[in-house]
Amino acid sequence: MFTQTAGIHADGDNKNNLYFNDLLPERFGRKRSYALGKTSGKANIEKNLQELGLKLNDADLKKVTQRVIELGDKKETVTKEDLPYIISDVLDSSLYEEKVSVESYVLTNAMGLRPSATISVVIEGEKFEENAQGDGQFDAFMNALIKVYGKKERSLPKLIDYAVRIAPGSNSDALCETIITWETAQKVFITRGLDSDQTVCAIKATQKMLNII
Repeated sequence: MFTQTAGIHADGDNKNNLYFNDLLPERFGRKRSYALGKTSGKANIEKNLQELGLKLNDADLKKVTQRVIELGDKKETVTKEDLPYIISDVLDSSLYEEKVSVESYVLTNAMGLRPSATISVVIEGEKFEENAQGDGQFDAFMNALIKVYGKKERSLPKLIDYAVRIAPGSNSDALCETIITWETAQKVFITRGLDSDQTVCAIKATQKMLNII
């Protein structure tokens, strides 16, 4: 009962406790919390960011709020610990003009068979389809992508580090963040992907890489 779900209630708490009542959570050793999900407003996000010691400008806060609402449609709640990952993903996404998009893909992993991937990629308006196998689903995806870029006589950066982070205390449907470090002859750079599926996270991070090189 001490969890505010609607954005209007969190906004009221910001405005001199507009929705104040005498039954305070502190009387029961609790504190008021602000749920994140499809009914969230900017005020919910702000309250959770305050607890994390983070602050966003209005434009970025609006983008993060929209992403939380979108995720809330797929997942009942988003935790406060998910917010740094969501912020990182949303703000990175806004920095790049997407000239390359992974339009669709099919990933398979069956007992006794090598994982495989069939992908469709659009590069500056031109569509390519390829299939490849690998040591895992993401490896198969990357091998198919290498074939696509081989047709363009272009090479991909070297993947030099791959890390997956999941917020503490999460369940099996938890959001995770994949952070991939890439290396070219000119530079080393990092891209991030956010999703509840680890392989999809990596694919999102890879699509960002394709729009940087």
